[in-house]
Amino acid sequence: MLDVIMPGGAAPLPETISLFSVWLLGVSMGLTACTVTCLPFMGTWVLGRGGSNREALLDTGIFVLGRVTAYSLLGGLAGALGVWLTHALSSGVGNAFIGMASLGAGVWLLLPSRRKTACGAAQRGAGTPPFLLGFSLSLTPCAPLASLLAVCALSGGTLSGVGYGLSFGLGAALTPLLVIVPLLSLFGRNLREGRQWLGKWLRWGAAVVLIAIGLRRLIMLF
Repeated sequence: MLDVIMPGGAAPLPETISLFSVWLLGVSMGLTACTVTCLPFMGTWVLGRGGSNREALLDTGIFVLGRVTAYSLLGGLAGALGVWLTHALSSGVGNAFIGMASLGAGVWLLLPSRRKTACGAAQRGAGTPPFLLGFSLSLTPCAPLASLLAVCALSGGTLSGVGYGLSFGLGAALTPLLVIVPLLSLFGRNLREGRQWLGKWLRWGAAVVLIAIGLRRLIMLF
């Protein structure tokens, strides 16, 4: 079995690797780096949105869906394009997507909030910012992602690359964010209880934070 040297001098990777191994690699990232990297974005979002616990859990699920979608797409592209994709991501293109997604989430919070309908439907478009945040944050270069792309590049095809990316994404979906983010939403609701004025300040404050983070990411490109 041949070994492949990872970009950046990382440990060599076996040419053939199982879907289960890739899934475990995703789990290792979802339980560690994913939480640290993503919590500032999703934590700020749910505090600013001020939705119910159900909405916070739904937003987190949509965020995770965005990550799974991104990893599947990256896997397919790596299978088709080879190691070129790894070099492209290391150029900082991920920061551009993260910056724009964070800016979009901040602007959404600044828009006049729409009341729910009588049947309790969620605000229109509320799921778009979490999905875009999840998708864009998956483009951040890291050792697990580099390993995934190397495996997909060796797979020799787009479909097999998608399979590896999907397996990795499903592993990364097992993240503490599924618990932490709804708890932050509950904390925000308790703060707002009986203090309607505080809800507006939390919303605007969260918007400013997300916009500031987005601008910082974009400035990093220059």
